[in-house]
Amino acid sequence: MADTKGLRINEQIRVREVRLIDDEGEQNGIMPTVEALKLAKERELDLVEVSPTANPPVCKILNYGKYRFEQEKRLRDSRKNQKALKIKEIRMQPKIGSGDLDTKAKHVQEFLDEGDKVKVTIRFRGRELAHTELGYDVLNEVLKRLVENSFVVEKPAAMEGRFMSMTLNAKAK
Repeated sequence: MADTKGLRINEQIRVREVRLIDDEGEQNGIMPTVEALKLAKERELDLVEVSPTANPPVCKILNYGKYRFEQEKRLRDSRKNQKALKIKEIRMQPKIGSGDLDTKAKHVQEFLDEGDKVKVTIRFRGRELAHTELGYDVLNEVLKRLVENSFVVEKPAAMEGRFMSMTLNAKAK
């Protein structure tokens, strides 16, 4: 629908002459707009300006309602085929236990297998900020527990205020 909003139809076309394409898709050449409108009315169709920037503008004789429907349908279909990129986030602390780390790593692996991006974040509280190296150790331990060659480190571990995070992306299959 976004493509059809700017189109002028029938009496909205205010130029003197247009290049006409009839309802069978054949070129009728350059003719006055009034004549083109008469041809469209005779066939009980609309005169639609499909290329307003051309000199003279290109107009087509067609059923405007059907044309708009087709455009919207094309737009819907193109949206259907797009894959929405999801970023999943796994949060933990630097003093995480081994069993919890296994569970978190398993969740990260599941997200990567589904094709999602994963942001692994470690939150530092209070005095933990003095020992950021513990955060690096935890993130490296997460990487060790993931299946080899199933991911790409998109953004390596880095501090962002009280958080340390890294971003992983699934490897293309």
